Amino acid sequence: MRILIAEDDEALSKFVRQGLEAENHVVNVFPDGEQARAAAIESEYDVVVLDLNLPKLDGVSVLRQLRLQKPSLPVLVLTQRTRVEDRVQCLDTGADDYLGKPFSFSELSARIRALVRRSHLPSESMLTVGDLKLDRIGHKVERAGHRIDLTAKEFALLEYLMRNAGRRVTRSMIIEHVWNLTFDTTTNVVDVYINYLRRKVDDGHPTKLIHTARGIGYELSAPAMAGAAEVRA
Repeated sequence: MRILIAEDDEALSKFVRQGLEAENHVVNVFPDGEQARAAAIESEYDVVVLDLNLPKLDGVSVLRQLRLQKPSLPVLVLTQRTRVEDRVQCLDTGADDYLGKPFSFSELSARIRALVRRSHLPSESMLTVGDLKLDRIGHKVERAGHRIDLTAKEFALLEYLMRNAGRRVTRSMIIEHVWNLTFDTTTNVVDVYINYLRRKVDDGHPTKLIHTARGIGYELSAPAMAGAAEVRA
C-alpha cells in the first residue's frame, strides 16, 4: 500500500515509517499540513495517517480539504488529543478512524489494514493481468497459481505497472510514482528493477507480460490486451 504520514515529530514519524516499510508498504512522510495536503491531493495514496498539531496548516483543516477533493480517501487521525470533543470533531469532519498517542504500533497497523479493506472494492484490491494476480491488501502475488515473492519496491513497481496495464509508462513516471522522486537521467534504477521483475514474473512462462516500449519505457500487458507493446529486446 502507499501510505502518507502527516507528522511533525521526526522521531515518531521515523518509527512509524520504519514499521510500515518493514511490512512492505511504500511510505511518504510530510512534516507540515501544507505539504501533506498537496501530496494527498496530487498523488494516489491508499490511506493517510494524520496528526492534528501540524505546522502551517492544522490537521483538521487538512482533513476538511481532503474531504472536499478526495472524499473516499481513508484518513486515520493519530494525535495526542484524546478528548471526546476532539474525536467527535474529527469524525464529523470526515475522519475514518481515530487513535490517540501513545499507541501500539501493532494496533496502528491493524487499523490501517482495516481501513483499506473497507475502502476498496474486491475488484480494486485484486489486480489481474492474464494469469498474473496481485493482492494489494494481502500483499501477495501469484502467476498461474504459483506464489511469487517480491521485495517491497518490486511489489510497488509491479502494482504500478498492473494498475496501468495495457498502457506505456515512461521511466520518469515510474520514478515519480514508485520512488516518489524527480527523474534523474543518469540513474538506471528502473531498468534494474524491471529486470528483477522479469526474472520473477516472466522467466519460465511462454507468454511474457513485461514489455519494453523502445525509447519510451515499459508496459505490462497480456496478449489479448489492445495496444500491446513491442516485443522486448
